[in-house]
Amino acid sequence: MAIITSTKDIKVYNVAYEAAMEIFRMTKDFPDEERFDLSMQIKRSSRSVVSNIVEAWRRRKYPKNFLSKLTDSEAEADETKLWLDFALDCRYITAELHAELSDKYDHILSMLVKIMQNKEKWCVISK
Repeated sequence: MAIITSTKDIKVYNVAYEAAMEIFRMTKDFPDEERFDLSMQIKRSSRSVVSNIVEAWRRRKYPKNFLSKLTDSEAEADETKLWLDFALDCRYITAELHAELSDKYDHILSMLVKIMQNKEKWCVISK
């Protein structure tokens, strides 16, 4: 495992940040009537995945708080997948883009679960 000095050194952070930016760019093509509905919801949830990873990193001295924030990130990733389903069914995105982003969020979810299952490697426990 490489030395991690900030969240930007964590793979799941980078994948989630990249996915959130893809979603930001994608929503620019949504119809105006979705500006404050689906567009805002999917941008909010995708960014929340990343922000909860950052918060978890800063709370790693407290394993329960660390896991709580990662659980929040996991929930936001799953919510983002729901909004992607709506975007597909409303025909705002292609099936290919939906599949690509859904796969990316599945990967994010699997990385989060792996970190949670190995929390002792991530948490800094003071004695």
